Amino acid sequence: MTTMAAELLEVVWGRATTAPASASQLRVLHVLEHHDGINLRTLAETLASTPPSTSRLCDRLQAAGLVERATSPSDRREVRLRLSSRGRAFLADLRTRREQELQKLVAAMPVAQRTALLEGLEAFRAAAATQIHVEAPGSESRTA
Repeated sequence: MTTMAAELLEVVWGRATTAPASASQLRVLHVLEHHDGINLRTLAETLASTPPSTSRLCDRLQAAGLVERATSPSDRREVRLRLSSRGRAFLADLRTRREQELQKLVAAMPVAQRTALLEGLEAFRAAAATQIHVEAPGSESRTA
């Protein structure tokens, strides 16, 4: 079931191209969107990657005008990363195109199936929210 859902989303997302960013670069953009000014080492850890690989990803994103680098005011050796205005616009446009593709698909479904989908998505969101809470740093309900 999860494989089918993932494959369906890939097809839908594929209709809303992510060019000029690859899937790996898109992941970087999403992290930067939520962690403005993150340093390269922390970004690499977040991506479960190495600093050199992450730096190369950021080089390409910077060359495309999607990411900006700045030296940290407290440590000249540290590089801070943030989305450029073009990067923010790119993500907003991508979300709009993806939403339009999903709206087309949902509109083609019979009403009863749309209702069932909504109920299923609400249950999925609730389960995900519980999982995120359990795995959150500092959460007391973590299990060892």
